[in-house]
Amino acid sequence: MSIAPYPDWIRPPAGGYTAEDLDRLPDLPPHTELLDGSLIFVSPQTIFHLLAVRQLEFALVAAVPPGWVAWREMMVTLDRRNRLEPDLLVVDKRAQTGPKGRKGTSCRPEDVLLAVEVVSDESQERDRDAKPRKYAAAGIAHFWRVEDDDEGRPVVYVYELDPATRAYGLTGIYHKQLKVDRPFPIEVELIDTSE
Repeated sequence: MSIAPYPDWIRPPAGGYTAEDLDRLPDLPPHTELLDGSLIFVSPQTIFHLLAVRQLEFALVAAVPPGWVAWREMMVTLDRRNRLEPDLLVVDKRAQTGPKGRKGTSCRPEDVLLAVEVVSDESQERDRDAKPRKYAAAGIAHFWRVEDDDEGRPVVYVYELDPATRAYGLTGIYHKQLKVDRPFPIEVELIDTSE
């Protein structure tokens, strides 16, 4: 039995990969992200992650104001060396009509109103630290981080960008119900995912 050779992308180029490389590298695993020029591979999704994303996606789709759309698992190119895939995005509807239109694989940070990350065991450091810093530096005005309360219920940490410091400030922690008026009014019962 012969062993298949490693793909060429397993060895990064000098200086790392760029955002454009993600569209050109053959046989790259789905949902591969680029963080500081390094490829980040996603581990299998947990049931908590799936259900938390689903309930927030349905709520966002119903609540976004005219001119905005909720997207799931779509890339945002923050800069040349960072192209991340939040679990959910709220994006300017006109972003769909960019240079590649509906065939585009990424949007620009200036088109994003809200990025949402549901934390997994393997992504804790990225979702709690690296990604929020990158989103804030790119000017994304709102960020939600969703954690498991260890009993199967989502806890949503809501952040808003301070434009002077280009850093997020925590505006609320929501346990049983997410009810906010910024960036737009939304009310979500945070369903126990263990049931």
